[in-house]
Amino acid sequence: MGPKNFFVVAAVAAAIALSACSKAPQTTTKDEAEAKNAVAKPPEAVAARNAYFELYKAARAWAPDLLALTVKSGEVPSVKNEGGKAGKWVVIFVSESRKEARTFTYAVADDGADIRKGINVSDKQTWSGATTVSKAFVNSEFLVDSDVAYQTAREKAADWLKAHPGKDVTFTLGSTARFPAPVWYIMWGTSKEGYAVYVNAATGKIVTR
Repeated sequence: MGPKNFFVVAAVAAAIALSACSKAPQTTTKDEAEAKNAVAKPPEAVAARNAYFELYKAARAWAPDLLALTVKSGEVPSVKNEGGKAGKWVVIFVSESRKEARTFTYAVADDGADIRKGINVSDKQTWSGATTVSKAFVNSEFLVDSDVAYQTAREKAADWLKAHPGKDVTFTLGSTARFPAPVWYIMWGTSKEGYAVYVNAATGKIVTR
């Protein structure tokens, strides 16, 4: 190769190298990565407090003095409720100043009926105030999450569950005059053919009727 050809080849090689260096690296932003993961990851059941506080923030726009009346588990298709977690949680909030109640629902996916993924809000209803069987409670009384209460209740129900495997479990959190704090009512099966355990939502201890 002559000197002239050598310098031509060298110049071309240098140009290619510079062109390669000038290309911006292919990067993925954090938001794009999270978006891809969110699309790829199927919906999963969540514990009650996770859903509750999402709903609580939304509900405060309706009534700043709101209190919780009940928290109940629900189901959505293709999402398995297990370990004290559920695909849907339904919370009834009440307002003393408005004398109103309103149902807020958190779902990890559409339920195939009228509930859409995310936060759903019902129309307002009249609330006449606390009774001996149903009274509102504050956030500081709701310390024990559904998954923790479930583990405690499952230990209590161990013998029954061994004899009755595969029973669905439901969760209801509420407060009545006969208990010093809100309680989780955890039921396997039905009220007629099932097993129920009460767990104090403030202490996590089993409560007897």
